[in-house]
Amino acid sequence: MAHAVYAGARLDRLPISPFHYRIFALVGAGMFFDGYDLYVAGGVLASLIQSKFSTLPQNLQFISLTFVGMTIGSLVTGFVGDKFGRRFTYQINLLIFGLASLAAAFSQDMTQLIACRFVQGLGLGAEIVVGYSTMTEFVPPKVRGRWQSMMAFIVVAGFPATSLLGYLIIPSFGWRPMFVIAGVGSLIVWYLRKNLPESPRWLEAQGRSEEAESLMQLIEKEASGGKTLPPVVVPAPVAQVAASDLIRPPLLQRMIVGSWVLITINTLIFGFVIFLPQFFLRQGLTITNSLAYTLVLSAASLVGCVLGAYTSDAIGRRWSIIGASVVTIIAGYIYARFDASSDAAIVLSVGFVLVVAIYVQTAILYGVYPPELFPTEIRLRANGICNFFGRGATVISPFIVGSLIATYKLPGVIWLMIGLVVVQILVVWAWGVEPRNRGLEDVAKAGA
Repeated sequence: MAHAVYAGARLDRLPISPFHYRIFALVGAGMFFDGYDLYVAGGVLASLIQSKFSTLPQNLQFISLTFVGMTIGSLVTGFVGDKFGRRFTYQINLLIFGLASLAAAFSQDMTQLIACRFVQGLGLGAEIVVGYSTMTEFVPPKVRGRWQSMMAFIVVAGFPATSLLGYLIIPSFGWRPMFVIAGVGSLIVWYLRKNLPESPRWLEAQGRSEEAESLMQLIEKEASGGKTLPPVVVPAPVAQVAASDLIRPPLLQRMIVGSWVLITINTLIFGFVIFLPQFFLRQGLTITNSLAYTLVLSAASLVGCVLGAYTSDAIGRRWSIIGASVVTIIAGYIYARFDASSDAAIVLSVGFVLVVAIYVQTAILYGVYPPELFPTEIRLRANGICNFFGRGATVISPFIVGSLIATYKLPGVIWLMIGLVVVQILVVWAWGVEPRNRGLEDVAKAGA
């Protein structure tokens, strides 16, 4: 008969130790290359257009099929991760997008490159879901927002990394080395991450109490450093939930919140940020200057993630999301009124503020908020479903953005962003819960 391990309560009272840093490094290394692969499209697609390897419609297909793959990957991995474990799922998806990245580097035409990108998308969508959810289950509540936001920082570091490497590599060597770097790096991390432990919370939720207990003893020994640990505060029992509970209140409202915020942030990034090099090219800049401008704005993404890491624990998730959303609306409105070719200083300064605001939301909405909203036994599938809708929206958003660019230019894209963010404010205000400084079991109990 299974006995209570209280894995959640025991993990939550641990001091931050080398164990946590090791888990962060193992998960974060894979997440960095996930972010790299996500953002590599910006510079690569601009180069493909200039070299006539592709056309604008083919570029839109490239982006759209990336998100078809990510949509499928995020949904499937949620169910696989809850069924077979976090560790198993994490290794499979990293292998998939590592091998697909190498294949992409040797594509002979745009059709082959698009096919490889679809397979990459399967792994990318899976990585985002299982990576953040896995870290959520290990980190104590008092610093969970900060650590999860810094995980998002690692992912977003792929943006300036691809911008810098694109600036240095693409004008001289073309776009292929960008995919080689992603593939080789991902496979190295895949090998190193064999040492990633399973989540004790998941093991206990599956009734595998002996394994959970054995793993918890090893973790406590490493985390204690030979010192006495704080006593375990036994939580009140939480009713078991099933996947069917996701379509009934109050988890239904959480599903709506999680889905809409991911729809919004994915569209902001992949309908605006990833198009920055192409926006600049359409305004008359050279490919070199376009990539240089993008590199400057990419630095704002890191600032935004650091700011999000601070505010998520300092003032809470909800107020951070709402505040950054308001700044996005104001800065976006101003940004759309100027042209990069004639108002460079204004475009870069206002654009910097806009990108900071977007990435405050990115840090919290990718890394922190959605995985916290759901109980352990359905965390990955619920997060996977939210990501399914978030990624699904971006399947069509490149075509919407392409149409808006052709008809209304940059202001049309900005107004799309503003509309999504306004709805996000209303949804988070009405139905969003606040997980700051609360154990995952406590947050789950509030939704029972």
